[in-house]
Amino acid sequence: MAVIQNLTINFPGKLVFGNGCLQQLADEITRYHCRQVFIVTITPLLSQLQELIDQLEQNHISVIINTAIVQEPTFADFSILMQSLGTNQPDMVLGIGGGSVLDVAKLAAAQINNSQTLTEMIGNGMLKQRNTRLICVPTTSGTGSEVSPNAILVDDADNQKKAVISPYLVPDVVYVDPLLTVGVPPSITAATGLDALTHCLEAYTNKFAKPFIDIYAFEGMRLIAANIKQAVQNGADVEAREQVAMGSLLGGFCLGPVNTAAVHALAYPLGSMFHLAHGLSNALLLPYVMEFNAPAATQRYANVAVALGCERQGDDQEMAAAGIAKIKSIIADCNVPARLRDVGIPESAIPEMATDAMKITRLLNNNPRPVTFDDALAIYQAAY
Repeated sequence: MAVIQNLTINFPGKLVFGNGCLQQLADEITRYHCRQVFIVTITPLLSQLQELIDQLEQNHISVIINTAIVQEPTFADFSILMQSLGTNQPDMVLGIGGGSVLDVAKLAAAQINNSQTLTEMIGNGMLKQRNTRLICVPTTSGTGSEVSPNAILVDDADNQKKAVISPYLVPDVVYVDPLLTVGVPPSITAATGLDALTHCLEAYTNKFAKPFIDIYAFEGMRLIAANIKQAVQNGADVEAREQVAMGSLLGGFCLGPVNTAAVHALAYPLGSMFHLAHGLSNALLLPYVMEFNAPAATQRYANVAVALGCERQGDDQEMAAAGIAKIKSIIADCNVPARLRDVGIPESAIPEMATDAMKITRLLNNNPRPVTFDDALAIYQAAY
């Protein structure tokens, strides 16, 4: 690992975690004396949110609801969402949903009463302010967007995923209610949970790993690996849901100060070219990037195996191999496809995917082993 660089962490102003804590949210919002709240969510959640909406309106807080984000959002999706506000100027944005919903909610809060355009916000540190209060409530255990400074959108112009990274995207208040994840289908539970596991794993094995973040990354891996099979196979198991939700939250804390690496970089083209879910894209590539990286960070990958539940035995190389085998086992237990061919990606697309992946330098630069174009080809081929 490299010499420790400066460490900057932007935590949300307030974090509430617990089963049923959504019931406290109306009182939380009311305390801020808002006039108008813009809720970004999804249609299937509206019935669960009706009590919250009623309570807000009873407290003379008007509510605007947008449910337009149904997949990984594009620049055009965000523009349409902002246009839907018309002349309204809400003084709070409430994002309730999965990672895509939360990312858009964060960007909406940043753009309200802000002259910066979305294009001007793209990049690390380009967003200069946020003047609208922001609350995020995740309903999946995966992206960690509720506590991260990141928001990802697909640029319609070149079909590439672009990131806005800024401390102003970290919400003022976060409510994590694991009960909201109980109704999430097994396939989404698996994909999002494996995404969260990847956040932790890539932060821990990162070229710029930091001891303070290692604490979150290691515990996140441990919690998710020990509970994701049960959460997928028995979604009504509240304890398993709670543990995976906590692991996801810990993974979100890793994303600002350290971030992800080659797994995410190589996964991006699967989403932009073939519209695969982000978590599934990561799961398809994770074991093969681990095999590529392990020789360059053997001790770290040996520790990963311990976090995943492997009994420590043999040398670091043997432990690293055991960790990779364990990841493959977890993926199989979650009934997630193991090969690119299994999700309909043609082998002929590999060179174009590799070309696109090599553009994600902000993540490739974090990888413990340099990734060349030929390396990317080989990893995709191994995953095929």
